[in-house]
Amino acid sequence: MFGKRGKDDGNRVTPEFRPPVSAPAAPASTGTMTAERPAAPASSAPAAPPARRPVEAPPMAPEPPRRVQRERSETYYDTKSQVFSALIDTIDLSQLAKLDPESAREEIRDIVNDIIAIKNFAMSISEQEELLEDICNDVLGYGPLEPLLARDDIADIMVNGSKNVYIEVNGRVEQTGVRFRDNQQLLNICQRIVSQVGRRVDESSPICDARLPDGSRVNVIAPPLSIDGTALTIRKFKKDKLTLDQLVKFGAISPQGAEILKIIGRVRCNVVISGGTGSGKTTLLNCLTNYIDREERVITCEDSAELQLQQPHVVRLETRPPNLEGEGEVTMRDLVKNCLRMRPERIIVGEVRGPEVFDLLQAMNTGHDGSMGTIHSNSPRECLNRIESMIAMGGYSLPQRTVREIVVGSIDVIIQAARLRDGSRRITHITEVIGMEGDVIITQDLVLYNIKGEDSSGRLVGEHVSTGIGRPHFWDRARYYGEEQRLANALEAMEKRAD
Repeated sequence: MFGKRGKDDGNRVTPEFRPPVSAPAAPASTGTMTAERPAAPASSAPAAPPARRPVEAPPMAPEPPRRVQRERSETYYDTKSQVFSALIDTIDLSQLAKLDPESAREEIRDIVNDIIAIKNFAMSISEQEELLEDICNDVLGYGPLEPLLARDDIADIMVNGSKNVYIEVNGRVEQTGVRFRDNQQLLNICQRIVSQVGRRVDESSPICDARLPDGSRVNVIAPPLSIDGTALTIRKFKKDKLTLDQLVKFGAISPQGAEILKIIGRVRCNVVISGGTGSGKTTLLNCLTNYIDREERVITCEDSAELQLQQPHVVRLETRPPNLEGEGEVTMRDLVKNCLRMRPERIIVGEVRGPEVFDLLQAMNTGHDGSMGTIHSNSPRECLNRIESMIAMGGYSLPQRTVREIVVGSIDVIIQAARLRDGSRRITHITEVIGMEGDVIITQDLVLYNIKGEDSSGRLVGEHVSTGIGRPHFWDRARYYGEEQRLANALEAMEKRAD
């Protein structure tokens, strides 16, 4: 229909097997070309690196994950390259673009089946199906990334050039057998991703932040800055959004600690979530926003929109990089300043990196209680120091004491998230900012995570404990919102558990 061969469909060879449109992934045992080597048994999945300790989590052994991590032979890639070239010569891409995704996928399958039959490639049915799926992904999707993006157990995808692809699963980084045809295919897929949000990546603009349709965060850095080929990093989000109750099941926080966090979100405390890279700051911020009243007007400001608030009255703002002429840039500070004119009740800043922290503090201190943001730091005290440093970066010539008074008057609670050495993520501190003593900001910890040791599988063992603070500094705020009894019960239950 959309080929360049004309209307003579009578000469088309119909293969004996015609796979369905949404055919399942081929099993791991039949992925290599029969001309190269026989199919490997299912038990030949790649072994874990010798240095890796066994973990308690169930092994990652379903067929699709093993399929995408196995190395393929050079024969497979040679055959795929020949079929792909013949497909591009045959198909009319302008007509294909007019079809819906399912129809386009079926049309590609038809033509690829014909090409395989005409060229008489020696392939089993399952090998042919795998090749069909890969080529459809190359033309319509994100190529070799598609099987990885379909998996919900992967937290990060890290592409270091066309032949090295790593993933993070259960807090562990492992190499996959996935590879791209060449660096140009990798760069083309990166272009396809960033163009969806009106951005570009090339030699003149080699660094780009973007997002996938599901909100997953994407960073691309291309040559010449990336010496060994384009580097692509994708921070994936789970399809099923996490809640605080699920974080309790994972051990990230105790039930009583989760109850305190729910109250903090509900009574409009100004919150800063602190943590290192990959510690779960954005996930925790998403969880806290579940406890915002559905009638409140919330405005989010992000570099690449990834927050997924469930409230109906949400305005999402996103920064914009400069154009080719170096004009038109909209910074995070511009967004935070502008949203103050949009009658927000809460302001959520996805990540505070620079002078915009001053505008956020001003917003917190001028009637926008319940505002939240995240910041990269390794402890609550370091978080406060970083805020002071970022204000200084903005060129404000304010006395240090004045800056600290602004911080104390703006932030109520710092929640510290951490990724521990065994790959697990934990909330390690719930800390209040309570005032100043001289020129020093005074904080008090409500909840701490104490590490006791590790089990036989190498997992760290610990527990969340109360520090014994009878009445938190935000007690009056909790009473104002009718939550003081729940807060008292949660603190009492945590103290009893510690005893």
